Amino acid sequence: MQVTTLSFDNIHTHGPLFTDLLRARHRTFIQHAQWDLPQVDGMEFDQYDTPASRWVAVHEYGRILAGVRLTPTTHRCGMYTYMIRDAQQGLLGTIPNDLLYDEAPVAPHVWEGSRIFICPDVPSAVRVRVQMQLIGQMVAAGREVGATSVIAILPTACERLARRVGIDWNVVGPVRNIDGVDCVCIQPSLAMKMH
Repeated sequence: MQVTTLSFDNIHTHGPLFTDLLRARHRTFIQHAQWDLPQVDGMEFDQYDTPASRWVAVHEYGRILAGVRLTPTTHRCGMYTYMIRDAQQGLLGTIPNDLLYDEAPVAPHVWEGSRIFICPDVPSAVRVRVQMQLIGQMVAAGREVGATSVIAILPTACERLARRVGIDWNVVGPVRNIDGVDCVCIQPSLAMKMH
């Protein structure tokens, strides 16, 4: 199992890994979860997939197992900033605008984790290992760009995973149902110790 952090600076050195990641997002979010998201040629993407972002891919033998996108909260592309902030400002009709208790952070040391997924067909026997690889590399990638914390929307069921891998996070918003799944905004510190 390999874990790779992609950026616009290094995408060219990893062959089809980036497009494979977008295809895995398509299978996960559009085909499996039935979300209505932008797509082309079997790839899912949105306005937050910009040169400012980083993408973590867990992969094995040419197959994507999991991924996450990291975007600086200070980034702006046209009218968009990052998903949670844009939802709070009412720019995204599919995500509630009351995700956070406070105003969405805009700071160089805070990045957003979005499009977090583990492919539905990943066998349960390796799922925890895949989760650990994804979280470990997300922490490393965030630290590499100077982030000390990440803000993300996760299903409430992920709290068990957090305890299992030793992540301390603050819940920074109320539970909200998004596309039939109870979700909550969390903000873990990247100073955590991985078990």
